Amino acid sequence: MNRAEFLELLRHGENSGVEFKRDDVGNVDAARELVSFLNLDGGVLLLGVEDDGSISGAVRADLEEWVAELCRIKIDPPIVPHMVWHADGSTGRRVLAVKVTAGPDKPYALVHNNRRTYLIRVGSTCREASKEELERMFQASGRLRYGLKPVPGTAMADLDVRRLGDYFSRVLRADAPSRSSYAEWETLLCNLELATTSLGEVHVTIDGLILFGENPARFLPQSGIRAICYAGLEPDYAVRADEEIKGPLVPLESAGGLTIEPGIVDRAWDFMRRNTAPTAWLEGARRRTGWEYPEEAIREVLVNALVHRDYSISGADVTLAIFSDRIEVQSPGRLPNTVTIAGMKAGMRYARNQTLVNVMRDYGYVDARGMGIRNKVIPSMLAHNGTAPDLIEDEYRFTVRLWKEPKASL
Repeated sequence: MNRAEFLELLRHGENSGVEFKRDDVGNVDAARELVSFLNLDGGVLLLGVEDDGSISGAVRADLEEWVAELCRIKIDPPIVPHMVWHADGSTGRRVLAVKVTAGPDKPYALVHNNRRTYLIRVGSTCREASKEELERMFQASGRLRYGLKPVPGTAMADLDVRRLGDYFSRVLRADAPSRSSYAEWETLLCNLELATTSLGEVHVTIDGLILFGENPARFLPQSGIRAICYAGLEPDYAVRADEEIKGPLVPLESAGGLTIEPGIVDRAWDFMRRNTAPTAWLEGARRRTGWEYPEEAIREVLVNALVHRDYSISGADVTLAIFSDRIEVQSPGRLPNTVTIAGMKAGMRYARNQTLVNVMRDYGYVDARGMGIRNKVIPSMLAHNGTAPDLIEDEYRFTVRLWKEPKASL
């Protein structure tokens, strides 16, 4: 951090990424602020600054060593912060800027009196994380596989045995129990982590229900796609089509590979075809037809949204929104830890829900190399109309935007 950046922080005051503290702050209070930064997007703690932004100065002896020690004993996992001194040009009073980035080992805890407290930053304050927020942080870090949790109240009867039989016999080319052999199915599905035993009873896992459930939305309302077609450039109450696409993720096909019942991805693509116009062009002397968007890109974006979304966030489906000039696919939840948009474009592999990825790869929906954005979406859009997709992350969702035509230059 240079001096201009330091002065800018003072000028704008405290916010979700900046906290002012006097030099006499206790190690617990300082650790609280750093933990809340680590569990969000990172931030800067300025030691020697009053709440109003005026510089009182840091006079504590060996302040850097004091900060390093509290980061070792009061924060778990321990961290090594970046520290830089800045001085007030008129008074010479010094401020220690303690900077931390978003922690790669979320969630971080404040350790005090033999108790661990998980904190998050909300505006200019920090508070204890809720159970749901804590669960999402564990999942994002890869330390908790949310999809392996049992779904209370479920049993084998809540799975589509036809789809399971098709998966094992046709897709995997393996032997499968008969449809009536529930005990054999339970053993097989527990071994594959599509079901699990809890309190002596077999329950379907979240992943198992999403993939093969008879009616996943009964237990997981957030497991589908909300597909909307708007007439213009922005969301409006007057829509051309609005459909909730619910059901199992995988299709049911015949032994010959003909679709009997489509899965969610194919149904969403069908919605796309019904609500966009086919295009035609001449290729030599032949007339060719296609769609406003390349099928390969749409399918890849939809699959990614479904297999990588944060299913711990209830009350929000994946959204497919068709506008007159673009398509947007929104997936609830932020990108998993260490995943960046630049990394995705470069071919970075990641999987929040590994079981979903594995099964969808078996069906051919997922790129075997796990680099669909780089190898499918970007090239197919560039070849289709010369535009690259917009990849947008905010606090609550990840959005992929595909443009119908090249954007006009300003």
